[in-house]
Amino acid sequence: MAIADAPGGSGWNRINTGRLLENIKVLSSDEYEGRAPASKGEELATAYVEDQFKKVGLKPGNPDGTYFQSVPMVGIHADPGAQLVFSDSVGKRETLKFADDFVAFTRRVQPEINIDADVVFVGYGVVAPEYHWDDFKGVDVKGKVIVVLINDPQVPDPSDPSKLDEKMFKGRAMTYYGRWTYKFEEAAAKGAVACLIVHQTHTAGYPWGVVRSSNTGEQFSLLTADHGMSRCAAEGWITLDKAKALFAMAGKDFDALEKSAATPGFHPVDLGVKASLGLRNTIRNINSKNIVGKLEGSDPQVRNEYVIYTAHWDHLGIGPEVNGDKIYHGAVDNASGVAGLVEVADALGHMQPPPRRSILFLSVTAEEKGLLGSQYYAEHPLYPLAKTLAEINMDGLNVLGRTKDIELVGLGQSTLDDVVKVVAADQGRVVKPDAEPEKGFYFRSDHFNFAKQGVPALDPNSGVEFIGKPEGWGLKMRDQYTSEDYHKPSDKIKPYWDLGGASEDLQLLGEVGYRVANAKAFPVWNAGSEFKAKRK
Repeated sequence: MAIADAPGGSGWNRINTGRLLENIKVLSSDEYEGRAPASKGEELATAYVEDQFKKVGLKPGNPDGTYFQSVPMVGIHADPGAQLVFSDSVGKRETLKFADDFVAFTRRVQPEINIDADVVFVGYGVVAPEYHWDDFKGVDVKGKVIVVLINDPQVPDPSDPSKLDEKMFKGRAMTYYGRWTYKFEEAAAKGAVACLIVHQTHTAGYPWGVVRSSNTGEQFSLLTADHGMSRCAAEGWITLDKAKALFAMAGKDFDALEKSAATPGFHPVDLGVKASLGLRNTIRNINSKNIVGKLEGSDPQVRNEYVIYTAHWDHLGIGPEVNGDKIYHGAVDNASGVAGLVEVADALGHMQPPPRRSILFLSVTAEEKGLLGSQYYAEHPLYPLAKTLAEINMDGLNVLGRTKDIELVGLGQSTLDDVVKVVAADQGRVVKPDAEPEKGFYFRSDHFNFAKQGVPALDPNSGVEFIGKPEGWGLKMRDQYTSEDYHKPSDKIKPYWDLGGASEDLQLLGEVGYRVANAKAFPVWNAGSEFKAKRK
């Protein structure tokens, strides 16, 4: 369904599902080896996307006359033979196997990391003054290994313990306090030598296999002046089973302490156990690339103001073999988003009248390594962020057919949502909030780095009410993708794909960007948004 009577709507017939599928096919092919940064896959993928940008008429987006922004990073690969050992004062030991029981890495640029330190359980590892919450209670954890729970404190609703308290950490919706990046940052700020997160599938939103596949290979960080020394010596996860074994060794009941951790009166618990971990690291400095194409605005008065579309080109490369396949193809995540970027660029380049402001198409590196490419752009923008009206992210398109709805992760954050609602209504669709707010998707893709810098940012997700499908089918298929294909080699093009929904979503996102590029005023953060102050 096309957008009815929308300004410039005639350009949307440029969106071509055949070309969309072909670009996904190329980018997710065996030849591209999973598109890991600093690999043959990067060379092929970045050259291919550059060529597609040229074909649809985008100009070089870097003011230096190229389509690339260099992103300097350091790659650190820990020896997979590492073991994590917990031991108590009477000689009892619990040995954890790398990948199966734990994963750990370092952001410090050092060939060896050796840790032998006391273990302290600090609940969720959260300090949130606005909720009168402090899991550390002044306890000195400098030089200690801290163990923390994933997600926000799961505070039950006093009137209905089966639900979460909406007044605490937004209830079911994850805040940034629940994100693993926050927990590592807070651990470092407190001087902990290591931070280990207890993985639980129901509160993380993904199974242990995702943790393993994402964190057992080479890990990348942006280059920093202190060579990562301000970070903990080790960051990682342990499985729930091994966490329970650790607590049992300490004579503690994991379930009881987990329940206690969901109360503001929780106090850190010294487990009386030591943790020993040695990491032997292979280190290399690399320059990866963001790919940047530019559609120049038609109005000389505002062409130096910008709307940005993003989609990360990278995936996990070659990793642990699953069912005979070692290539992590990343067809949905995120060859589809990159292919969508090309379609929107082509359509916007043929709109009449053309966009008044300039539009950047930014395909970023190392999203899977911690949103690094978008972080680098947001911290080293090619064009001023103060003159950037909005950022629209595409991380995984709808490949299952048309929907009656579209989801916005973080619905209510900014006035961009109002534009989406108008365009969706023109399509005969409705906008809904994230169906899975507990998974913290707003903090898990590239738009987040722009939001942190104050740029209103959209994180759309596919709808769940699929036309011609029974109620619940959409969420069932989403769960199936998460459990069977997400961050696995099997994320490939499937025979049942229907790109009609992707086409409709791309029309919607393109029209939103077009309207923002032509609007009289900038979008703004709504009252209550944690990003509003940064924009000011």
